[in-house]
Amino acid sequence: MSQNAPKNTSRRRFLLGGLAAGGALVVGWGVQPPRQRLHTAQPLALAGGAVALNGWVAIAPDGTVSVVVPRCEMGQGVNTALPMLLAEELDVPLAQVRISQAPLDKIFSNLEVLRETLPFHPDDRGSVKEGAQWMLAKVAREMGIMMTGGSSSVKDAWLPMREAGAVARAMLIAAAAKEWGVPAAQCKGTAGFVVHASGKRASYGSLAARAAAAGLEIGPGDVRLKEPAEFTLIGTPQARRDSPAKVNGSAMFGIDARPPGMLYAALTMSPVVGGKVASFDAGAAKAMPGVVAVVGLAPPASHKTGAGAGVAVIADTYWRARQALGALAVKWDEGANASLSSAGIFKQLASALDTESGFTYYETGDLAAATGAAKAGVKTVSAEYRAPFLAHATMEPVNCTAQVALGKVRLWASTQVPSMCVDMAAKVAGVERADVSVEVMLLGGGFGRRLEVDMVGQAVALAMAAGGKPVQLVWSREDDMTHDVYRPAALARFSGSVDAQGRIVAYDNKSASGSIGHQYFPRNLGLPGVGPDKTTAEGEYDMQYEIANQRVVHVIVDSAVPLGYWRSVGHSHNAFFKESFIDELAHAAGQDGAPFRRALLARHPRHLAVLDAALAKAGTAPAGRAHGVALHQSFGSIVAQVAEVSVTDKQVRVHRVVCAIDCGLAVNPNIIAQQMESAVVFGLSAALGGEITLKNGRIEQGNFGDYPVLRIDSAPEVETVIIKSAEPPEGVGEPGTPPIAPAVANALFKLTGQRLRSLPLRLA
Repeated sequence: MSQNAPKNTSRRRFLLGGLAAGGALVVGWGVQPPRQRLHTAQPLALAGGAVALNGWVAIAPDGTVSVVVPRCEMGQGVNTALPMLLAEELDVPLAQVRISQAPLDKIFSNLEVLRETLPFHPDDRGSVKEGAQWMLAKVAREMGIMMTGGSSSVKDAWLPMREAGAVARAMLIAAAAKEWGVPAAQCKGTAGFVVHASGKRASYGSLAARAAAAGLEIGPGDVRLKEPAEFTLIGTPQARRDSPAKVNGSAMFGIDARPPGMLYAALTMSPVVGGKVASFDAGAAKAMPGVVAVVGLAPPASHKTGAGAGVAVIADTYWRARQALGALAVKWDEGANASLSSAGIFKQLASALDTESGFTYYETGDLAAATGAAKAGVKTVSAEYRAPFLAHATMEPVNCTAQVALGKVRLWASTQVPSMCVDMAAKVAGVERADVSVEVMLLGGGFGRRLEVDMVGQAVALAMAAGGKPVQLVWSREDDMTHDVYRPAALARFSGSVDAQGRIVAYDNKSASGSIGHQYFPRNLGLPGVGPDKTTAEGEYDMQYEIANQRVVHVIVDSAVPLGYWRSVGHSHNAFFKESFIDELAHAAGQDGAPFRRALLARHPRHLAVLDAALAKAGTAPAGRAHGVALHQSFGSIVAQVAEVSVTDKQVRVHRVVCAIDCGLAVNPNIIAQQMESAVVFGLSAALGGEITLKNGRIEQGNFGDYPVLRIDSAPEVETVIIKSAEPPEGVGEPGTPPIAPAVANALFKLTGQRLRSLPLRLA
């Protein structure tokens, strides 16, 4: 059944109505300013005589600076980039900075990730957009959701962490000036010291306690953020601070948690989506060595989650727990989804495109008049594209460690949403939120899978059966692959016309898929999953090309398959659809894809500069190879990629990828380059081999043997060009993924003449 707002629903009404559905619009509340993001509700927990100057920074007597990092490190470099923001404004060497885990507090809410859910076109300007973004930022601040996702970590922290550093610096300067009896304006912070023109100097460590105790009034005029031209740390390449521990093996991921007395749990879950346990015999398993308990796991109460009904074994080792599963003799009730298949789902998507009007995300010009005008030399191209479900396939499998004892719950988790982990644990254990603590471990890959807390609920339920001992639940790779929350399958239809001069005179795009938001919001936030979902059409409706007559429509088609956020979300497949079809129009116009795109960017100089930078760096393709081009904006950043591709016996090889990015001000160029390399490899794995299929209600892929990821011997050389910019930072972790599939597909068309319209890319 499709779920769509009426076609004539206005964007303003949709935005404000959606906020009201979330309980945000309260009389009088909307006119109040956003709450502060400087001070925590409770003092920071400190040791070693350290003194907190605000909710983000504390300084020890020896000058060591502790910086609170509210985002989770999953390989994207936040433990390096975020401290750089505060250290820059505090004027302290980065080597002097240590990281501390953020407590659960609303000042650490991620405002940007929720604000970015609004379906505005990037070119939109005006009070409606500004007002809606301002309002949703207030909503995010009040909800207190601590989330790492949406390529938003640096973007969200850009102001509050710099302000925290600047305020702390002002306090230290004021304390020194008072002690020396000089005007604060004659003092400055530098390299962890306050210095005066006379030569007097005092270390931050010696001043911190006095600055915190003095009750100094720091007014707005006493705090000034640096201009980009003044930066000495931001914008410079810095080595990853988490790399040494990951190289020497001391880094602690969720699966490395080892609280004293810990037990292990393995589980088996329904092989059919949404199935239940009909029966099982625990007797033989309980008699096996090391087995402590056998626990039935009921179907989750939350909405369409990855974790299904099943049975778990708790034992003194993971191997013994896993071995005991085979003795359970579980019988399954397959339920209503026993006949669910990929073929049936795509048939449903096609039917919805045929019969449903959908929601119009963007419309400009007069498409009917443009397509109805019979003009000499006009060529019309129509095409249908499709993309499959995809799994996250993180290298660290799903796991969580939990302990329930004396009315308290402790969690050790690799998670992107620590606040939601606490909510889930409190709900399952029947305790107050304040009785739950979580130690956030490093993540061995997230990609959106660890925005979910289904594994937390399971781990807490198992810990409740362990007599107060901690239990570590680890899913096998097969559990992980067959019980994921998947990137939605999607179908898209295009019709476009070019005139005799090679200009696009009409562009019509209608797509269909499931909605991640309609599932995620109910199961994880307790909010209704209603209305349009930006992620379904992002990358289609918000494209950069200047086309006078265009329309972009999406139809939401629900199914039983659990859906979740996957790296770059809707952009991951919509960029393939859009950038491939633009190349089709270029071919119809008798042009190469690169100059054709350039002509569509006359009023978008930043996009044009990114495209030109990638083309210039790529040069000319060597003999026997072809270059494919794609340009896409996502998460605020503009990325152009040129893929150098060859084909041998129908085997596709990507040798080199040039990736140019304008992400605003580059906080740490090293991390940006690393993230582009990572995003290309991640996206290329999906483009060349990623596919989740269903048959008889079952996921057919179970491990890397049938869900391949790119191996090192097939990985291309990735060269990154970072466009210099003074604009505020935008997203980096995800924008490199969307362009790679269409860039490769466009190169393959040049090489073979085959227009591949379905992912993964397979030559006939």
